Amino acid sequence: MEKVVIFAFVVTKLLCLISAQELYFVEKCYRDDPEIDECLRYSGNKLASYLHEGIPELELVDVEPVIIDEISISLGDPEDEDAYRATFRNIEAYGVSNITLARVRSDIDTYQFQLTYEIPRIRVRSNFESSGVLLLIKASGNGDYWGDYENVKCKVYFKGLPYQKVNDDRTYLSVETVKMDFSVRDITMGVENDGNNKVIQAAMNLFINSNAQELLKEMKPALKEKLTILLHNFMENLFSKIPFDEWIE
Repeated sequence: MEKVVIFAFVVTKLLCLISAQELYFVEKCYRDDPEIDECLRYSGNKLASYLHEGIPELELVDVEPVIIDEISISLGDPEDEDAYRATFRNIEAYGVSNITLARVRSDIDTYQFQLTYEIPRIRVRSNFESSGVLLLIKASGNGDYWGDYENVKCKVYFKGLPYQKVNDDRTYLSVETVKMDFSVRDITMGVENDGNNKVIQAAMNLFINSNAQELLKEMKPALKEKLTILLHNFMENLFSKIPFDEWIE
């Protein structure tokens, strides 16, 4: 009987060690820790440090580029047929995985979290089509868009909903609510329009860069909608594979 107990103890220890190795990308925090928000910040940055190489255990292999299918903007009176309109497609964003979790505020009992992220630089490339008048110039055409967004700050709020899987007594989280907002301190952007000559293109790019924050403001609602969906899907995948008590015990 004693040998059976010892064997069971050894097996349990081995299973714990194996589990710890499998979750090498997670730092466990404890709800009675007065510095739990700082622990969660460290844990989030530990996870982020593996994003460059990917985390096969979470089916995160090619994390870049982040791809957005399409967003559209409209400048001026929407009833005006000459109002400038542009649609950006096949948007690819690079540099998102170079992310730092700067701050965490948590309410563990209600599964609510507020996160502040910082990203030094995001490079964006896409195709675009435009129509209407921009800077007194007929700006209809298509081509390539590029943008460099530096010093990006993103704030995320989410509320989890605990649940248990069939034949699994551990607690997992689904994402009941997620909201996000972002700001960019420095923006450089431009277009290469197949329909315009170099002089007109230079004038357009000068206007675009002089009004980069205003153009971002026009893009922001569509970007937030698309990014919130991507974020929700990412978090659902993450929490469905890692039990909540591996994050917080």
